[in-house]
Amino acid sequence: MPSVTLTELYGDYAVARLDRGEPLPAWADGDGFVSISRTDDELSVVCRAGRVPASVRHQAGWICFKLVGPFAFDETGIALAVIRPLSEAGVGIFLVSTFDTDYLLIKSENAELARELLTAAGHRLD
Repeated sequence: MPSVTLTELYGDYAVARLDRGEPLPAWADGDGFVSISRTDDELSVVCRAGRVPASVRHQAGWICFKLVGPFAFDETGIALAVIRPLSEAGVGIFLVSTFDTDYLLIKSENAELARELLTAAGHRLD
């Protein structure tokens, strides 16, 4: 399995769910990592927790790691190498992929355990 460098991003993150027909919310954009995904079923937003209105269905309390890339599309095993030790220890994750890399969100209450597991698996945390 490859060894990956992960950078922990500043801030508390949230994952929000809006109805599929909702417009892209202006509150989502700003500092930090932002991901907006629309499907036939929903509109999901990942952003800093402080920007999500209380009236929006969401789950806060996530930390975010950036897998330091870029990684080529034909490079295999990158995400698996990172999520396998977490999965095997029962740590839930939320993974978002971009053109260059992946972002790994982990619930804050599992942060210390996740750091220990990732380091023990040979990954580097910045």
